[in-house]
Amino acid sequence: MGWEALGQWGKDAVRKERLTGGVANDVWSVRVHGQIAVGRLGRRTDADLAWETELIQYLDSEGMRVPVPIPTTDGRLFVDGLVVMKYMEGGPPETQSDWRRVADTLRELHRLTQGWPQRPGWRSSTDLLHAETGTRINLAAMPPEGVIRCRAAWARLIGRQTCVVHGNPNSPGNVRVTADGVALIDWDESHVDVPDLDLVLPGNAAGLDDGTHDIAAQASAAWEAAVCWQDDYAVKRLAEVRAV
Repeated sequence: MGWEALGQWGKDAVRKERLTGGVANDVWSVRVHGQIAVGRLGRRTDADLAWETELIQYLDSEGMRVPVPIPTTDGRLFVDGLVVMKYMEGGPPETQSDWRRVADTLRELHRLTQGWPQRPGWRSSTDLLHAETGTRINLAAMPPEGVIRCRAAWARLIGRQTCVVHGNPNSPGNVRVTADGVALIDWDESHVDVPDLDLVLPGNAAGLDDGTHDIAAQASAAWEAAVCWQDDYAVKRLAEVRAV
């Protein structure tokens, strides 16, 4: 159905302009019920989107600033891969103080979601020690030597407590900062994993000790290499993962 599905949000629902930052999805500003919102069209399954929208609603109920899904006229939260969400005000983090606030917000996310079920079809970093695929990851497509390095980095996470991770909070475009708080947007990469993966932030704003930061940074680089393989960014990230 594509963007024709936007009509499920009302006869006056209309696309306005394409937004930057979307990689796996087509993201636009939309007008729904006379208000500006954000529409994201992708190829996620219904089970995948049900997990994401349930998570967002829960975090909203707990007081976090998140892009709450806007229901269709008949109450659905997504239709044929399209989700319409509340537009979040604010700008990207600009100072070290801003990034420390981001770290605090991520730790609240992690606290609230301990024991959360895994996103359907996804794998955590340590799951990939024994599995080859999970959503956009296909380790069989990577060089064998690169897979060995990635798995060595992820093996250092064994035994850690897991929770929901945002998945890409160190991208300034995924954060909105205002005087009132920090909003995390673009939850398309969120899943259950080790929380430190979210805390590899600019300037070590989360205050991780050297050993913890090294483990998290190596595991994070390995994850991004595997998810994005084999574009230039993925090759660069893999080069950051130390040889065994």
